[in-house]
Amino acid sequence: MLYATGLIRSTALIATAAVATVLASQSAMAEDVNVRFSWKLKGEYGFFYLGEQKGLYKDAGVTLKLGEGAGAQAALGSLIQGQEDAVILPGIFAISAIQKGMPVKIIALYQPESPIALISHPDKAVNTPKDLEGKTIAHAVGETGTSYLGAFCEINKIDCNKVSKVQMDSQSRVPQFLQKQVDVVSVYKTNDLPVLEDKTGQKFPTLDLTEFGLAVPGMAVVASDDGIAKKGPALKSFLAANAKAIEMTRADPAAATAALKAVWQGGPSDKVVQQQIEATSASIHSPDGTPIGHIDEKAIADAIKLIGSVEEIGDAKPISSFYTNELLTQ
Repeated sequence: MLYATGLIRSTALIATAAVATVLASQSAMAEDVNVRFSWKLKGEYGFFYLGEQKGLYKDAGVTLKLGEGAGAQAALGSLIQGQEDAVILPGIFAISAIQKGMPVKIIALYQPESPIALISHPDKAVNTPKDLEGKTIAHAVGETGTSYLGAFCEINKIDCNKVSKVQMDSQSRVPQFLQKQVDVVSVYKTNDLPVLEDKTGQKFPTLDLTEFGLAVPGMAVVASDDGIAKKGPALKSFLAANAKAIEMTRADPAAATAALKAVWQGGPSDKVVQQQIEATSASIHSPDGTPIGHIDEKAIADAIKLIGSVEEIGDAKPISSFYTNELLTQ
C-alpha cells in the first residue's frame, strides 16, 4: 500500500512538472506586442482590457503591453521610431500620414465610419442636415467632426455658407456649447456624448453624421511596414485575439466595463463607461463574410477623396499603399 501511495505521488509530481514545462515553454514562445493608444483611457478601449483579463492574448501567444497616448501624431511617431508594434488611432489620420509618405499601413479597421454626431439645444434643434442652416457650430483645427463639414453639406445638398463655423480651442468647444455661445458641437457617441448627458442630465437633439453619408474612417490598428515584415505572425495573433475580445465584449459589456475600470479608477461612472463600450460595439462592423477589422478598398478610396476636399494632397498613392488585410486571414 505504501508503495502504491508513493507511486501515485510520484506520478502526480511528474505530471505537475510536465504541465509546468509546457507552460514555461508557451511563455518562452510568447512574443511581446507593444500597443499605444492615440489618447487617454476611454470606453472605446474596453475590449482590449477584457481580452487581456480573460487571457485571450496569452492564449494567442502574445504578451500584450498597452499604453495611453497623447494624440495621433505622437502615436505614429512612436511607431516609426520602433517604440511600439502597433498603434490604435482614427484611420483618417493614418491615411493622411501615409499619403504624405509615412511608411505605415492600416492592418485592421474596426470603425469604417467614425461614430460622430452633432448635438444641439432643444430650442435650436438640429435634427436634419437642413436644420444646420442659420446655426453656429464650434470648430477646432484638426477636429474630425467639423473638418469635413463642406463634404457633409455637399452630400446632403445644403448651403454651407449659411452655417457659421466659430473657430476656437478644442478644449473650449463643449463648454462654449453648454453656455449657449454656439448652437452646435460635434461629439463622439462612443466617448463624449454619454459623459455630457450624464453630467447635464439631459438628452440633446442628435444628428448622426454617418446616417447622413459622412464616412470618416475611425478606430484602426496601424503598424509600420518594417514592423509588419519583422513581427507579422505576432501582429496576426494580436488581431485574432482582438476579434475574440470584441465578440466577448458584445456579449457581456458589463464584464468589459469592470475590466476597464480595474485599470481606470479615475474614469467616469460604470454606467457611463458601459454606455461608451456599448456604443463602440455598435460602431464596429465589417463587410459581410469578412473577418472583424477587414478593410474595404472603397472606404480607403473615399477617405482619400475626403482628405483631398480640405487640403492639397497631390497625386493619390496607390490604394495598396494604405492597408493590408493579410494579417486578418485565419
